[in-house]
Amino acid sequence: MGDSKAFLNIPRQEAGYRPIHERITDFSQVEQTLNSHDRKLQASRCMECGVPFCHWACPLGNKQPEFQDALCKGKWREAYQVLNETNDFPEFTGRICPALCEKSCVLKLSCDAPVTIRENEAAIAEAAFREGYIVPVRPERNGWKIAVIGAGPAGLSVAARLNACGYEVTIFDSKPMPGGLLRYGIPNFKLPKEVIDRRMDVLKAEGIRFEMGVCIDMQKLPAGFDAYAVCTGTPTARDLTIPGRELKGIYFALDMLAQQNRILDGETFPKEQLVNARGKRVLVIGGGDTGSDCIGTSIRQGATNVTQIEIMPQPPVGHNDATPWPQWPVVLKTTSSHEEGCTRRWSLTSNRFIGKNGKVCGVEVEEVEWLPAKDGGRPTMKPTGKKEVIEADMVLLAMGFLKPEQPTFAENVFVAGDAANGASLVVRALADGRKVAQRIDQYFNR
Repeated sequence: MGDSKAFLNIPRQEAGYRPIHERITDFSQVEQTLNSHDRKLQASRCMECGVPFCHWACPLGNKQPEFQDALCKGKWREAYQVLNETNDFPEFTGRICPALCEKSCVLKLSCDAPVTIRENEAAIAEAAFREGYIVPVRPERNGWKIAVIGAGPAGLSVAARLNACGYEVTIFDSKPMPGGLLRYGIPNFKLPKEVIDRRMDVLKAEGIRFEMGVCIDMQKLPAGFDAYAVCTGTPTARDLTIPGRELKGIYFALDMLAQQNRILDGETFPKEQLVNARGKRVLVIGGGDTGSDCIGTSIRQGATNVTQIEIMPQPPVGHNDATPWPQWPVVLKTTSSHEEGCTRRWSLTSNRFIGKNGKVCGVEVEEVEWLPAKDGGRPTMKPTGKKEVIEADMVLLAMGFLKPEQPTFAENVFVAGDAANGASLVVRALADGRKVAQRIDQYFNR
């Protein structure tokens, strides 16, 4: 490394977010960036550990010490080349990945100040586009044709890898634009859609074909291809089938998130179809990242107030022995959307929706206790009888997605990403896409 003791002298510096009073008035990216000098200083904090646990924790197997070393020396092109060896889309993960690598950084263990790996990754990707390091390459074709069903993270990963190996790749997707949940689930204030468009232009220039707005029957895959990759994600959201579910004003999280992204892309919807929180009391059921995205979107749409409830107990604040380093720490997470203003509550189950004139106006919730299992298994939930009503004019269900059941496919059909493993992180979908692309390549070269 350029300075093996930099971590002793240079404190961790995050770029931070735009001021709250400013960012809640638009859907522009909330995260800021550091200048090149400060970014190189942050990269210099990498200790070049004997055992790089950051590499161990990354589903993609990114070589963090190597690209940090290049970055701190100002070798931006080399940094991108190292990063691109394992990650085809660092501009995505550099913005939305929860950074498992940082949680396993030795500096996280020693002083709770890991290297800013995710931000450094995003900076490298932006420099690569800005300086023209990313040039479309059209490889020599090998004669095999591959159909990728689904243009989300896993499908894009499969397509990018196989195209680089010389396969003729066509991506099919029912949506009008590629990206899957990157485009239709993650808000623009976390991932601007021009970032996706920029990469799609590169993929198209490299020879990948996109057939958008095409619904594919999984029992009758399109003819004319030698192999198929099914990357359809987890399209079915987990529902909450309690009394009053039929009331108006209750939506799945993606009903709001996808529509808002489409509106920002120029689409229009009839007034009766709008999922908009303006002037409403919003209740978000579900404490994960999707719920957090609903909070930020509701605030920007003009909600009167936002409450988020979670059936599980509140995670501990800060370090705890339940999830020791270098494991992913189960601790209380506060996102940029939480900072913008919402009430958060835990250990609440929803009993029934309450309505007036056919519209939801509240939810009866009940406090629960979680009792540890004697055999060390899953804890059991016990209702306490303590009930109350949370007033709400809009309820957003953000409780995750159901793992899809796939039909029996022929041997030349491969399933990747969430479609195979259930809902998970974008970085894991990208990693699984690379693995499935390798399996397809081995299928033709066995």
